Amino acid sequence: MPHLTSTDIADRIENLYGAPLADLEAHAQDQPPGMLSALLGMHDTLALAERSIDFHRDHLARLLHPDRQIGPHEVSHLLDGTRRLAEAVAVREAQATSVAAVLQSLTRAPAPTSASPTPSPPAPAAPLAAQSATHSR
Repeated sequence: MPHLTSTDIADRIENLYGAPLADLEAHAQDQPPGMLSALLGMHDTLALAERSIDFHRDHLARLLHPDRQIGPHEVSHLLDGTRRLAEAVAVREAQATSVAAVLQSLTRAPAPTSASPTPSPPAPAAPLAAQSATHSR
């Protein structure tokens, strides 16, 4: 499966639901939890992981700048930054894979046409005959 970014995922959600992400987020707040809110939550987690990757990558680049000396104190910061970067990458990969799989399984429902008749509700079931209280011999 190709690597998808939060922007790719946002585009796919918008295409699936036929509305901009901001409108979908506003709509989902007024609805009970469902597939849309789950997809939006996964997208938010993916976007947060991508921002975290950028932050920790930039932080490590500052710590490893060629003009900067690395002493014993900086080593612990390097290790911590590396661990945090690895965690953010793992979250991004898990979220991207999961949300892409869910989106792949969903298709946009075709818009109803005015020519198609509306199905009538099923007729109510006939009441069951009351069973006799007397036993046959």
